[in-house]
Amino acid sequence: MPTRPRKNRSNPEWIARHINDPYVKRSVAEGYRSRAAYKLSEIDDKDRLLRPGMVVVDLGAAPGSWTQVARERLLGQSGKINGQLIALDLLPIEALPGVEALRGDFHDEAVENQLVALLREGRADVVLSDMAPNLSGVAAADSARSLHLAELAADFAVKYLQPDGAFLVKAFHGSGYSQYVQRLKQAFRSVTERKPAASRETSAEVYLLARQLR
Repeated sequence: MPTRPRKNRSNPEWIARHINDPYVKRSVAEGYRSRAAYKLSEIDDKDRLLRPGMVVVDLGAAPGSWTQVARERLLGQSGKINGQLIALDLLPIEALPGVEALRGDFHDEAVENQLVALLREGRADVVLSDMAPNLSGVAAADSARSLHLAELAADFAVKYLQPDGAFLVKAFHGSGYSQYVQRLKQAFRSVTERKPAASRETSAEVYLLARQLR
């Protein structure tokens, strides 16, 4: 079941890094729910994934910073969403104007059916996934859990994307990474790796952008 990562907020080193993180400071000043907003915004600035009129699904959306960015990119001249934006997570997502939020596990058949019922014509133009597991500290186990979530997100994207759609997913260098990239290349015509500046250099985290289903 998809879960959200836990941070060791009692660790003085983590607290100091968090307080001094320029992206944390910027997210507070600019009203984003987490620093992760800048990862999506940088990738979208480069790759032009999101634009008004699109149908976008944000998997594992809580607390909602990627949803905030996606919403901004879908706004029309009226100041309202032009298109459709669906956000899904196990945790509650604070409401955003024009966003359709669902709570549950998208791999659960009943929840998947709810989500698909909302999709216009049953298809999305873009599927986003910034999901990560609860971290145990055991590298092999954490890598396996992360890969499992990425696989589930890919399954969803392949099933529900438009033929010319795009899938952006968090992944981690490590065991199974190259096999996962190969799996995406078998399903999509283009697969590229992105490492936005907001993704810490010390982290094995990267983002894979897959476009155009085969």
